[in-house]
Amino acid sequence: MRFLRIVLASVVGLVVFFGILILVLIGIASSAASEQEVDIEDQSVLRIELDKPIVERDIEEPLSSMLFPGSSNGSIGLIGLNEAIKKAKEDDRIKGIYLDAGISLAGFASLKEIRNSLLDFKESGKFIIAYSEILSERAYYLTSIADYIYLHPLGDLEFNGLVVEVTFIKNMLEKLGVEPQVFRVGDFKSAIEPLTRTDMSDSSRLQTQEYVSNMYNVFLEEISASRNIPVVTLREIADSMKVRSPEEAKTYGLITDTAYYDIVLQTIAKELNLEDSVELNEDDINFVSLKNYEKAIGQETEDYTRNRVAVIVATGTIINGEGEGSVIGGETFAKEIRKARLDDNIKAIVLRINSGGGSALASDIMWREIQLAKKVKPVIASMSDVAASGGYYMAMGCDTIVAHPNTITGSIGIFGVVPNAQELLQKIGVTTDYVQTGQFSNLFSLTRPMSSNGKQIIQNQVEQGYEDFTRKAANGRNMSQAQLKSVASGRVWSGVEAKEKNLIDVFGGLDVAIEIALDKAGLEDDYQIKYYPKQKTFFEQIMTELGQEIRVYQLKRELGIAYPFIHKLKELEYLQGIQARMPFEIEVK
Repeated sequence: MRFLRIVLASVVGLVVFFGILILVLIGIASSAASEQEVDIEDQSVLRIELDKPIVERDIEEPLSSMLFPGSSNGSIGLIGLNEAIKKAKEDDRIKGIYLDAGISLAGFASLKEIRNSLLDFKESGKFIIAYSEILSERAYYLTSIADYIYLHPLGDLEFNGLVVEVTFIKNMLEKLGVEPQVFRVGDFKSAIEPLTRTDMSDSSRLQTQEYVSNMYNVFLEEISASRNIPVVTLREIADSMKVRSPEEAKTYGLITDTAYYDIVLQTIAKELNLEDSVELNEDDINFVSLKNYEKAIGQETEDYTRNRVAVIVATGTIINGEGEGSVIGGETFAKEIRKARLDDNIKAIVLRINSGGGSALASDIMWREIQLAKKVKPVIASMSDVAASGGYYMAMGCDTIVAHPNTITGSIGIFGVVPNAQELLQKIGVTTDYVQTGQFSNLFSLTRPMSSNGKQIIQNQVEQGYEDFTRKAANGRNMSQAQLKSVASGRVWSGVEAKEKNLIDVFGGLDVAIEIALDKAGLEDDYQIKYYPKQKTFFEQIMTELGQEIRVYQLKRELGIAYPFIHKLKELEYLQGIQARMPFEIEVK
């Protein structure tokens, strides 16, 4: 029997090995094919379809794309998208843009950056034609800049105002028997409320109402400018939800017309001065996809120069140690900042931040490297959708902070959570006992509640951390600590409010931050922009993705219907230690 088990294990191992080998070989062929040069024809139209999540940098998923060709897995990189639009403006082969914004899975600040890029593109005199079957509110915010906006006759346009939805898990934790022991500073530090409440506190509701109202004002004002409709009229249309059909969207001037896809193609053909044809189809128009155009401009050679601006992209939750993808590892990004500081070819650093925070320790480790770097070269912060709490911690020490009016920022405050799972363990028949050498040896035990003295120790640490955070923020913003505290207390601000409170310096996107960095570094024409951390090679990506797929498959198989709940609880791991984090699970839609 033992012999059979050994043989079976060997067979399974060989199958897995050859399976991976086949995938790698397929990947080599796929990668080689993708490296073929892309030829952009004259009279081309750049086709931008925002049917995937928009992230700061494109996340390749080679395994998914090999197994499911044409699938919607993956994402669209904001930086690459804006660069493509910028290049298309000056590219004589590109005559216009066809935009399908769909539901646009992006934050409002990211959408504003894309919107600004499209507005800049229009200055070339080239056309933008937008068509969608369904337009979400944020998609319409982007689409409103187009010369022609078409909506399917049976489609839908959402235009009824913004809403913030917060997810609370207090009741779930109680049912499981997990008690979150919470320590915080500040009336507005509401990041812990999803653990301790079933609804928003008055202070949380106040700050949320104010920052979402400011975001909504930006939303209406910019649509008003693009569609030549007064803000008061737009607000009235949205408040009463007067647009409930494509025809009503046309009546109120939100779109140009309702149309089927073939009519849209005819409009594009007219802009290209092509011959009228009832039989017109996609093949008659030289569409170039965003992916192919990015590949084409990436193949263009650029002059080598030693003068570089390093753009270090930090996106996701801040955690201790190493990190990649959708998390910011304090050690990983500290190393990137350190390398940029020590590299004489890098003349300036731009930190691109899209994070609601996380570990206070990791945030401070990165802050220290920023302080060292700014002594020898300019360091500029560029805030994306969110740069709050730990995200603000990274920005506050930079020479200049750039953000959008609809960026979510601030949340200067910290908290700590120590879960007590004693009741959960008792429910499943598990008990624990212990011996210890000191009064507080089991201070961070998850199997019993903390003593009052233990709780006081943690609360003191949180308060000391808050003093440290606000002191460093005050120094970075050239304010007294008392002034800084008046806008801290964990309160979240919109970019508009943050500028009024001196928490940021300039309105703008990544392009503005790079311009400031170039100016401070004294660079004019001879420079290159380089992005960090360097992305993984194809083989590194495929092995990482394969490992993740296997782990998720194993967990789902073992846990069954309990997987979603355990996955949710696992997120509590990110709350270990003192946290500089804004309210989580918040979505503006």
